Amino acid sequence: MAPSAILLNPEDTIIENYDKNNLLVSNHGRGKSIYANTSLAPKELVKQILLERASRIDTDACDPDEENAFYVADLGEVYRQHMRWKTNLPRVKPFYAVKCNPDAEVIKLLAALGSGFDCASKTEIDQVLGLGVDPSRIIYAQPCKTKSYLRHAANVGVSQITFDNADELYKIRSCYPNAEIVLRILTDDSASLCRLSTKFGADLETAADLLRLAKELDLNVVGVSFHVGSGAADPSAFTKAVTDAKWVFDQAATNGYDLKLLDVGGGFTDETFEVFAAKLNDALVDHFPPHVRIIAEPGRYYTANAFTLATNIIARRDVSSLPSTPRSSDSYGSDISAVSTSEKSYMLYLNDGVYGNFSNIIFDHQHPIAQVLHSNRAADQDKLVEYSIWGPTCDGIDVISEHCYLLGTLDIGDWLFFENMGAYTKCSATRFNGFKDTHEAIYISSEPGASALLGY
Repeated sequence: MAPSAILLNPEDTIIENYDKNNLLVSNHGRGKSIYANTSLAPKELVKQILLERASRIDTDACDPDEENAFYVADLGEVYRQHMRWKTNLPRVKPFYAVKCNPDAEVIKLLAALGSGFDCASKTEIDQVLGLGVDPSRIIYAQPCKTKSYLRHAANVGVSQITFDNADELYKIRSCYPNAEIVLRILTDDSASLCRLSTKFGADLETAADLLRLAKELDLNVVGVSFHVGSGAADPSAFTKAVTDAKWVFDQAATNGYDLKLLDVGGGFTDETFEVFAAKLNDALVDHFPPHVRIIAEPGRYYTANAFTLATNIIARRDVSSLPSTPRSSDSYGSDISAVSTSEKSYMLYLNDGVYGNFSNIIFDHQHPIAQVLHSNRAADQDKLVEYSIWGPTCDGIDVISEHCYLLGTLDIGDWLFFENMGAYTKCSATRFNGFKDTHEAIYISSEPGASALLGY
């Protein structure tokens, strides 16, 4: 049977067509739809719920914003990634990078799983603390902090904070002299999607000077951190970074410090995780004894695959200027084997774009792949049709895909969906042109363990 919906509204909770043997139910908030079903494969469950939600919307009669883009978030995927982490990096405790996706349900699940949290602002700290997480499970991993935020961290008991320069040390002495501070060092992140070492991190010579200054200021340096870049592509970057961190540990010892913490940062991705984990494990065995506490700051690793976005086609243009044959650089949202190509090409306009949930195209160098969710037409369903896909704003850079091929001729009111939209998407959405920066999320759990922890 179809998974059941729990529609939460200000008045009450409505439970429709549910089977108590495979649906776990809890009313834990308002304005959310929650599903739990363990009888379908995760992707099948996600697509079925996307279809159910989209098919209920009549774009010819709905109220404004009723046809807005929406997410389906499978928290079972977050749970599976955590189990995978524990299997491959048993010594390394994850401190989830909240900036990647500050979704409350994700944070709630990771908190229940025992994760720590990497926070970079007062708002992120307060959000995590507001869910009952102990301050000891937070690292304020922002090397260049606002003074008032430092004082706030002191007031709420978040004692682990990072630094990478002399001015920050003087600031810490003034605002939070009892903090447990962690020296962030420079790494080679040239092979990563988003380089961070152009902005943060002390080179080794500077690191030695900072340790001496920290000692003079009577500050409590407890460890070293680094970050090989978000979406790292070279696993050997961990080997070099861990080696450099060991050198800094040794320098700290000459200055009277006994460091106990190594923060290996982020850079982990779903596709390469085992390879990177193996390299990191080898480096840790070579350089750091068991008594040194190891933490990491994964973000996209946990959430990228957990969120799927559905968008509505709000406008269409018939164009003749697009090339009529597929190219090697084009993207495909369908199986194109033994399929002919239509002679017509179209520009599609969606109700979401790069100023909204597709901000990952601009900020995170991603290339979301469109797939057809629901079409009201049967025309040319056996032919590939070429499209360019655009967002709703008046800005010409609001383009999601310059060229892609989908089966069939799509029309206004049809729906597309995009997988792997859980990292650096909704967290960086804006209200440019008056469009909303928040969208409904339908939470599901394809894992009984996650369902039990969340009460779904």
